[in-house]
Amino acid sequence: MKKVKVGIIGCGNISSIYFEAGSKFDIIEIAACADLDLAKAKEQAEQFGVPKACTVDELLADPDIEIVVNLTIPHAHAEIHMRALQAGKHTYGEKPLAVTMEDGERILALAKEKNLLVGSAPDTFLGGGIQTCRKLIDDGWIGKPIAATAFMMGSGPESWHPNPGFLYEVGAGPMFDMGPYYLTALINLIGPVRRVSGSAQMTYPERTITNDIDYGKKIPVEVPTHIAGTLDFENGAVGTIITSVDVWGSKLPHLEIYGSKGTLVVPDPNTFDGPVYVKRHNQSEFMAMPLTHGFTQNSRGLGLMDMAYAIRNGREHRASGEMAYHVLELMHGFHLSSEQGVHYAVASSCKQPAALSADLPRNGLDG
Repeated sequence: MKKVKVGIIGCGNISSIYFEAGSKFDIIEIAACADLDLAKAKEQAEQFGVPKACTVDELLADPDIEIVVNLTIPHAHAEIHMRALQAGKHTYGEKPLAVTMEDGERILALAKEKNLLVGSAPDTFLGGGIQTCRKLIDDGWIGKPIAATAFMMGSGPESWHPNPGFLYEVGAGPMFDMGPYYLTALINLIGPVRRVSGSAQMTYPERTITNDIDYGKKIPVEVPTHIAGTLDFENGAVGTIITSVDVWGSKLPHLEIYGSKGTLVVPDPNTFDGPVYVKRHNQSEFMAMPLTHGFTQNSRGLGLMDMAYAIRNGREHRASGEMAYHVLELMHGFHLSSEQGVHYAVASSCKQPAALSADLPRNGLDG
């Protein structure tokens, strides 16, 4: 099968794992990279053997590139997605799809007009851990899902991230930065959501960087940093979610799914691995379950590979723009519900992504 040539825009902190995808996955080839800081692009190109480092305009004008991978900061996501689509290229980006719902709608509308694909991280739901959970649900191990919990409890990225400031800007914060992992996993396991409610607060107006680079520097906070919400799924299940960077420690589980015949403990949705546990209605203890699927190492770019196969084989891709937009609306819904004191009725929906087969090759999806 002919490889799909990919160009990466944005050569910052997250880009290295995407550059590695060019050698890990059999369907894609990283043909070029670009960054506002051309020196960064040249550095990554040299490190990962990419043949061309160039400006954003040059990358978008390259006729050989079929997919643009958008690894810019959240405020630039919509602009780069739109420019890629206008250049006639499919586009796949880091989360969130866009900062505003209006920009998300514009992206999907242009993609439909141009007959192009839009994809978005997170793709961790395609990893071995969560795909094992999906198989257990589909095979009836816990019966019908009736409820779920999701907890992302932490103290913030300012102690370890080299540039944490943008993570407290509009379009980020714990819900928009980490919420996509949890919400995407829930949609994959249970399905889309029809209504949300939320309570949100900005606990501190500024944060202090404690990493080695900018120790002591103050960061202004523009977004809520502790968000508690509920989700009413289209299939009738009810979910509870908390995303917080105001918590110094917690023993709450990352994700649990409660079914009519048992409980499923889902691994950290920001990883590709396990562990996975099940307690059925007629058992007294949780059982550790063997993983049924591969891609258990850090496989970021798996959604990009799935999109490349979709382009070649004319099928739907799993980490779709429609699901990313649904997640974007859910996140805004939690904030809007808190601000307005009402339930938020979700206008969008999406298909539950197709489950992966359990017998895939090590570096491919469709064969």
